[in-house]
Amino acid sequence: MPKVALYHMDGSVAGDIELTDEVFGAEINKELLHQVVKMQLANKRQGTQSALTRSEVRGGGAKPWRQKGTGRARHGSIRSPIWIKGGVVFAPKPRDYSYTLPKKMRRSALKSALSSKVVEDQIVVLDSLELSEAKTKQMANVLKNLNVDKKALLVIDGKNENIERAVRNIPGIKLAFVNTINVLDILNYDKFIITQDAVRQVEEVYA
Repeated sequence: MPKVALYHMDGSVAGDIELTDEVFGAEINKELLHQVVKMQLANKRQGTQSALTRSEVRGGGAKPWRQKGTGRARHGSIRSPIWIKGGVVFAPKPRDYSYTLPKKMRRSALKSALSSKVVEDQIVVLDSLELSEAKTKQMANVLKNLNVDKKALLVIDGKNENIERAVRNIPGIKLAFVNTINVLDILNYDKFIITQDAVRQVEEVYA
């Protein structure tokens, strides 16, 4: 079982915490991680891009000049793709880019992502996280105590209005819950900060 340090909010070490091999000590499958990240990025695409084909561009019904005798190249419509303001060949149209992968693949990828944070020593486990007020300054002090100066994903075990409001205005920090963590966010943020209660929930849900 992988073992990592357990921290207090003031940055001091409270001891160690053992993580389950099945979730935090899984084999890191880079190919699978790539597939899941690619899927998530595709699912985030709006797919609203659009351009007009030659049949949709206004005008161009009349032949611009006669076929022969002018010395110029022959043309049948000013809306041909080779003309300025003409239609677009194979014009992009609104479409849905989303697709899904099997649940087992997505679950395995999540375990790989969590395990990678343990291997790279980028996981910070807190014994508890409670703020007396919904103040950004309080949350910023906690992050400073933990030496978090880059992007970080903060995972808690349930709704907490004080934490949610305190994190909201800190750039580079994203708050997530056990049921909302995903591979893209885990890999995209430098530090993975999680409370002890959230760790046990993750192990229970994904084991």
